Amino acid sequence: MNTPHDHRPSVLIVDDEPANLHVLRQVLDADYQLLFATSGARALELARAQAPDLILLDVMMPGMDGYSVCAALKADAQTRAIPVIFVSALGDAGDEARGFEAGAVDYITKPVRAAVVRARVRTHLSLVQIDELRESRLQIVQRLGRAAEYKDNETGMHVIRMSHYARLLALAAGCSPRWASDLLNAAPMHDVGKIGIPDAVLRKPGPLDAHEWAIMRTHPQIGAEIIGRHPSGVLQLAYAVALSHHEKWDGSGYPHGLAGEAIPLEARIVALADVFDALTSDRPYKRAWPPEQAIAHIQEQAGRHFDPALAALFTPLLPQLLDIRTRWAD
Repeated sequence: MNTPHDHRPSVLIVDDEPANLHVLRQVLDADYQLLFATSGARALELARAQAPDLILLDVMMPGMDGYSVCAALKADAQTRAIPVIFVSALGDAGDEARGFEAGAVDYITKPVRAAVVRARVRTHLSLVQIDELRESRLQIVQRLGRAAEYKDNETGMHVIRMSHYARLLALAAGCSPRWASDLLNAAPMHDVGKIGIPDAVLRKPGPLDAHEWAIMRTHPQIGAEIIGRHPSGVLQLAYAVALSHHEKWDGSGYPHGLAGEAIPLEARIVALADVFDALTSDRPYKRAWPPEQAIAHIQEQAGRHFDPALAALFTPLLPQLLDIRTRWAD
């Protein structure tokens, strides 16, 4: 029996035959909270109301068949993320292909074997947990980026624009769409270390003196310490971006004076995207530069501040860069 504190994953089982429901109940009841529906319409109601973690769905049912139910689930923003496994007596390759086309993640043929059902359910619920963990990590990254904005005088739109510029440049450089997407989400963390810079320095209206400038130059290391080292994914990129986005191609940057390809690619991309948006945006101390003037500056600094290969790829992107500026204007 389920209790209010039952934290087991929930599985909705849909089949018009009570005998089939009984079999699946016996297979899964010990490990999962179970919900039952004997029609497609009832399955859709329960899916919306209860948000089960996974659905086992029969194909041949009166009224709405399983394919129609799956299509309806995937068309609804409230239910489309719920994984669906078809459980059907229709076992040829065409039936399975139709099930996957409808949006299912797996297909089990009847008569079911208990070990197979348990293994498939366990596997797909594990994948759901991985996706949820990835989403949670991404939200943490985004919220840390927002925290940095509260300390800085730059707008949130700056962070959004430069992140999209970075993704665009990464794709132009031949990086995979997945890596470019991860960089889009890591880039907002580039200045998170400014959380550790005193307001008297960070918000000083005039130029910084030598001592204040030395304090300001600690923000990449602070940012890297906040994010920490990670073996892969968005946080790995965020660490490198935070630590190295002020390094310069000729070795004159900080904090470590890295040069050339010793600077991580993600940091070289973000450095260029960040400077372009800073130049083309109004700030308390300057007016926005025309985009063409900013591009000319980037080309003039190719081989000094910026990776020359990335700078060469950046210029042809100007129409897309301007579209991003318009979409996320201050």
